[in-house]
Formats: sequence, C-alpha cells, structure tokens
Amino acid sequence: MQKTAHIIGAGISGLSAAVRLANANYRVCVHEATQTTGGRCRSYFDAATNLMIDNGNHLLLSGNSHALAYARSIGTEAGLVGPKRAQFPFCDVSTGQRWQLDLGDGRLPLWVFDEARRVPDTGLRDYLALMPLIWAGTDKLVGKAIPCEGTLYQRLVQPLLLAALNVDPPEGSAGLAGAIVRETLLAGGQACRPLIARDGLSSVLIEPAVKLLQDKGASVQLGHELREFVMNGSQVGGLKFGDDAISLAPDDVVVLAVPPRPAASLLPGLKTPTKFRAIVNAHFRFDPPRDAPPILGVVGGLVEWLFAFPQRLSVTISNGDRLVDMPREELAQAIWRDVCKAGGVQGELPPWQIVRERRATFEATPEQNALRPGPVTAFKNLFLAGDWTDTGLPATIEGSVRSGDRAADLVLARRQA
Repeated sequence: MQKTAHIIGAGISGLSAAVRLANANYRVCVHEATQTTGGRCRSYFDAATNLMIDNGNHLLLSGNSHALAYARSIGTEAGLVGPKRAQFPFCDVSTGQRWQLDLGDGRLPLWVFDEARRVPDTGLRDYLALMPLIWAGTDKLVGKAIPCEGTLYQRLVQPLLLAALNVDPPEGSAGLAGAIVRETLLAGGQACRPLIARDGLSSVLIEPAVKLLQDKGASVQLGHELREFVMNGSQVGGLKFGDDAISLAPDDVVVLAVPPRPAASLLPGLKTPTKFRAIVNAHFRFDPPRDAPPILGVVGGLVEWLFAFPQRLSVTISNGDRLVDMPREELAQAIWRDVCKAGGVQGELPPWQIVRERRATFEATPEQNALRPGPVTAFKNLFLAGDWTDTGLPATIEGSVRSGDRAADLVLARRQA
C-alpha cells in the first residue's frame, strides 16, 4: 500500500521535500495556508509597474548544489542564467569608482594571487585575515573573528556577508559567515557563478514543481491552514484544518515546512528563532542599458545590489529595518538616485514598486542561531523543514532546499528501517 506524506507549507522547503518524496513513490499531499505557493520566493503581476515581479531578488550561485539539483529535478535548471565566469562588477556610488572581481572558473581560489582579478587596493595579507572565519563556531561574532574594517571589508566582505546574513556583519554569527565563505570564495570560481531566474522565481522554481507533483498524482491544496495536530502517543495521528480533519495511517508522515511562529503554535515547546530582519526590494519599469550587467554590486550608498531584467531594474537592500517605515515615495526617490549613479542611467522616477518584507529572515546572530531546531521532533513521523531550521547556513534558498531534502531523506530512511 502506498504511504502518504503530508507536507504542511508550499514554500521552497516544503516543495523540495514534496518533490523528493513524490519521486520516491510516496503519495504526497501539500497543504498551504495562503492562496499562493512559493512563500517568500514567488512572482506576481504588479499593477504599478505593469510587470511580473518577484517579491524578492534572490541570487543563487553555481555552488548551491541542493538548489540546482532541485531545479534539475523539476526540469528548470536552464531557467537559472548567469555569466560563463564568476565575475562580479562593483560600483562605489560615493566616489564613482568601478571594478570587477574575477573569481575565474577553477576549483581553487587562485584569483587572490592575481592583482588584476581581486578587489583593487587589496593585498594577499588582507585575504589571509579572513581565515579565522573558516573554522569559527556559530556562537562567535563575526566582529570578534575578523577585522571589520579596511578596503577589502568595505568592497567585498561587508556586501557579501550582509546579503547572506541579513544583519550588520560584525553582529552576525561567525560560524554561519564561515559556511558562506567556505562554499563561495574558498571554493573557487566554479562555485561562485551568479545565477538569477530571469523569467521570475515562480516560473523557474515554483510552478514547475507544483505541475510535477500534480502530474504524479499529488494534491496541492491552497487556503488549507493546519490548525492542530492530533497526537497518538509518540506519533502524529491526525491533522485538523478547521472543519476538515484527516486521519493518518501508522506509516504516514508529516513534514512541517511553515515559518517559525506557526510552527511554534502548532508544536508547543518547540524552540525557534524569535527575532527577524527586513529586506527591502525596489522595482523600476525601465529598460536597462544594453551593456548593463545582470547583477551589479553597489557600495557607498543606499542600494546594495542592482539587477537588470528585461524592462526592469530591481534593487535589494538587506538589514532593512531602518527603511520599513520610511514614506514610500521618498524611499523610491532615494533608491532611484543611487540606481542612476550605479547604472549609468538618467531620467525622472519611472513607474516603481517597493516591496518591504518585514520578517524576511531570522536574525543570523549567535543568539538566534542557537534557537534553530533540527529536523527531528519528539514525534516519530513528524519532521521539520525551513530556512530557519538548523541547516548550517543562514536563511537562503540553498538553506531552504537543503532543509526540505533533509526532511525527505529522514522520511525515506524511516521507511527503510
């Protein structure tokens, strides 16, 4: 008899678990509380710009092995596009200086030995000073592990860690920062090619997964919010969705892939992160210059990363709590001024949209990282997934997919036991 896996939550972590289990011949039922799939990784039509936009500009790297394997499994790896080499153009909007970081395409970080390929005005010794991050514990602060000052920090380390940790790097967990450095800068250019879903996150990472699941006979129910678990000794025996209740057979499993707050309310006593940080994204309907790079790192201003899409320029600002209450028009004008300087464009403010995700990621500090639970719960058939669980990475798409894969692998190991 076919076993059933109930996946609670249709974000990236839930969908990756669902795809893995459907491919392993489980009958999969996905339950999503909202009316949309994808969670914080989705696209939608925006009337202000008259364009399909993503709720956040998510950047993947060629070394994100779980995320790329997930895309491959749903047939959309080709939808993640980027340059052939790991090259990152940067601009300092305060001075006008421009440079390009060229990590090459090898498996070793040999670029640090080549003055023409590394950050201008930096030497080998600056890079060696980052080594303590590589073996730092998650309970240590970045600011206690490495010097958070100087040219290399301002032009590379700060932008990289700010984007990854979504906190001011000195207050972030050195262990989480070290994981990022190990998997990117230390792994050579072959792991660092930037990849973006040019046609939108939903069309590349979400909708094809839902279609694959449905083609395999899975159900994906929207507006189906889990209200309560019915426990049967050491197992989950049932699921209550308001008026709707489902009884579980002894071999059925549940993967809970929802944000920390609903997870904690469904599982009293579950330890979860309690502090979060905002990310601000801005989208402008504007044809990028023909020679605009797909991704431009920006320092010295408000903008941090500038993305060039067809008919659109988009911006990401991490650790954005200071901007969530700023008047929208004023914020859009301030961001557009930086875009003009960085992108080499001119003109009045075009049609725009600001997306402020107030609880975009958990706070990647040692204190909050210590609150992240593992995938196993006190109940034999219930597993956790989500970028906020203890993945060893900050809250990223790669972390989300890893958590879903890990939960699914635990389910499969249980079947074989």
